[in-house]
Amino acid sequence: MRKGMYVAAAAIALCLASGPAFAYTAYVSNEKGNSMSIVDTSTMKVVKTVDVGQRPRGITISPDGKFVYLCASDDDQVQIIDTSTLQVVGSLPSGPDPELFVLSPDGKTLYVANENDNLVTVIDIASKEVLAEIPVGVEPEGMGVSPDGKTLVNTSETTSMAHFIDTSSQEVTDSVLVDTRPRFAEFTPDGSQVWVSAEVGGTVSVIDNKTRQVVKKINFAIPGLRSETIQPVGVSITADGKKAYVALGPANHVAVVDTKTYEVKKYILVGQRVWHLAFTPDQKTLITTNGNSNDITFIDTATDEPVQSVTVGQQPWGVVVSPK
Repeated sequence: MRKGMYVAAAAIALCLASGPAFAYTAYVSNEKGNSMSIVDTSTMKVVKTVDVGQRPRGITISPDGKFVYLCASDDDQVQIIDTSTLQVVGSLPSGPDPELFVLSPDGKTLYVANENDNLVTVIDIASKEVLAEIPVGVEPEGMGVSPDGKTLVNTSETTSMAHFIDTSSQEVTDSVLVDTRPRFAEFTPDGSQVWVSAEVGGTVSVIDNKTRQVVKKINFAIPGLRSETIQPVGVSITADGKKAYVALGPANHVAVVDTKTYEVKKYILVGQRVWHLAFTPDQKTLITTNGNSNDITFIDTATDEPVQSVTVGQQPWGVVVSPK
């Protein structure tokens, strides 16, 4: 009996050491469904779908997880959604046709790309007031902010540039030429680089944040696929800075890139027209939005293998995960 008790105790200790699976909540904007899907990441199931504004695209969440901010593009506003009630409780004056935005690291300021007006709108979250409108290139889209909050990068699709903006002066300080139709900007965790995807150019440009020079252009090639179907869009970089994941649009794959060597280590097959990506806070799972197959895919970041795809609303566009 004593030996059996020791075995049982050891088994319990092992289970406790491995820890429970953390349940986070993912929020998915469904562009054509005018809805937001709420997904339990532990069960990988949709627990609720709520109606939101027209053509929801960009989506982010406050650092405390209490509010989701959602670009209702055709309503020309950013909606504020209370995560406890899933009700729209307010809006922010985003300017016309907001598509993508980024929240400052302290959660106090929202930077919004206004595609039709060639502007970046700066919004104070607390007062809900516009602090500035910054002229940028034609058709601004991608938005990235450095970890220290001092530098903002906006990509302009038609100008094919990444614009570096000083957040204190709210002025463009540098413009870097990248490849055709840049869609997204993501800083490395140490802030030393920003990775800019070019949808039509088919590359990711790695830009040094100090020199503002392109230090590397990453190309992609998937056996059996035409090069024009490989269209980089969303980029997510792990917290340890070792791996970057790049959504390749209609190629239906996510590329896994070694950030030190810039070598593509793997292509992960997901759903159709993979667009944007988000990690769970523990970094164990990456979630992709697949617009044409109306689903999201869960990827195990330890193995870089797809685990499961889950049907959400019509044409999922963006995804964000609760911070805790």
